[in-house]
Amino acid sequence: MDTLEFKLRGEHVALCDLLKLTGIADSGGQGKLMIANGEVSVDGHTESRKTAKIRAGQIVASQGQAVRVVAEI
Repeated sequence: MDTLEFKLRGEHVALCDLLKLTGIADSGGQGKLMIANGEVSVDGHTESRKTAKIRAGQIVASQGQAVRVVAEI
């Protein structure tokens, strides 16, 4: 599984936005559909909330890719 790092600006990012910003989803709408279909996990657990607040330290995975969210320094 490929892992990339996402530098978080601010306190959190919505899950559907993170999928779009990292290129896992082509659009926010596609990201929401992927979440609704159970294709996305956060910290190893399937996440069904489209706008779940993703914070530094969490790992989001979908379609063979993982994103480690880190705080921007």
